[in-house]
Amino acid sequence: VRLRVRQCLLDWIGVTIAGACEPLVHMLAEEAREQGGHAQATVVGHAFATSSRQAALINGAASHALDYDDVNMACTGHPSVALIPALLALAESRGASGSDFMTAFAAGYETMCRLGLASGDAQYARGFHTTATLGTLGAAAACARLMQLDADDTAAALGIASTMAAGLKSMFGTMCKPLHAGRASADGLQAAQLAARGFTSRADAIECPQGFVATHGGTASLEAALAAPEGGWHLRNNLFKFHAACYGTHAAIEAARHLRVQHTLRADDVLRVTVRAGAASEGVCDIAEPRTGLEAKFSLRHTVAMALTGVDTDGLDSFSDEAVRAPEVAALRERVQILLAPQCPGLTLSEVVIETRSGAVLRQRHDSGRPASDLLEQQQRLEEKFRRLVKPVLNLAESDELIDLVARLDLLSDLSPLAGMLARQSCVVPH
Repeated sequence: VRLRVRQCLLDWIGVTIAGACEPLVHMLAEEAREQGGHAQATVVGHAFATSSRQAALINGAASHALDYDDVNMACTGHPSVALIPALLALAESRGASGSDFMTAFAAGYETMCRLGLASGDAQYARGFHTTATLGTLGAAAACARLMQLDADDTAAALGIASTMAAGLKSMFGTMCKPLHAGRASADGLQAAQLAARGFTSRADAIECPQGFVATHGGTASLEAALAAPEGGWHLRNNLFKFHAACYGTHAAIEAARHLRVQHTLRADDVLRVTVRAGAASEGVCDIAEPRTGLEAKFSLRHTVAMALTGVDTDGLDSFSDEAVRAPEVAALRERVQILLAPQCPGLTLSEVVIETRSGAVLRQRHDSGRPASDLLEQQQRLEEKFRRLVKPVLNLAESDELIDLVARLDLLSDLSPLAGMLARQSCVVPH
């Protein structure tokens, strides 16, 4: 479990350093500079410090800006981008140790996933972005643990977070989606800090009538929340992204890639493509005609066309606004149709069927919901991903130093060495 925590942190640092250069992050950083505030915590990649809450907001948005961060299907969301920015800001201002950070992260992660199971699929189906809603409560729980709040104050923190939790799925493809992660992190941090001061809320805010679950999801399932997951930890089921797009597109990308390589397909060989995906993909990754790189990340049609034309879906440049208009990809996208299929439940199972001009029908299913069993291989892939992400702003020695620092997280008496590296200015102008 501790290795998985370190992997989550390493992946988060990579996507945050890369995301820190996005225009939306510059806007948030500029606003924070204008507002001022005590220099309590580092803003990644912008060479200044601000209040803990502002840092959590900006770093949370930066880490979700590229939609390249980890997921867990128990909460149908992105745990690390809600938890780590709040914890780093709090740990930096309080001088907490690396070991304390890891314990608090695990507590917040498990809370977020268990509350996701408690509220079921209804919350996501209603249009709530669970990274935002459940993330606020997860961040509150994580910060409460780092602050060593007692049970009553922790319950108060969760109650405060419950009434702050918000975020709409209709914002996917806009700057507001990454803002959700930042807001969850900042609000969760504030909820814990207010609870520590004696700020009151309902102790049963999660399950009471008109409480969090009732308004956001439906009927609370305490049995589901309290059931032990396989392996004892939801952290064991963390899923890392190796395509720079919505996780709901990954299964179809993998299936399409497999067919292209196995049958040496060219775009001109393809007559028609049918992607069978779960109903959960509707309203998540169903943008039919993406106009921007951000919208392309939420388009099954476009990402499958990318995979079939040999475009590197691992690379950030493949999701630039200019890349979306690539003629070959756009032409093939017009031959891709999406069918919602009951045999593909959830967001992680898809089937791709290709009809070729020669009359062949090719099929491939893929399930992207299975966590890695070989953690050493996963570590290698994460380090490769990390180096690619930070290459524009860090040299090889600096990136290796960060990797080594995260590997020694348990041994750090405080996080100042990590904060010092993350404080280095990396963004002069936005992407």
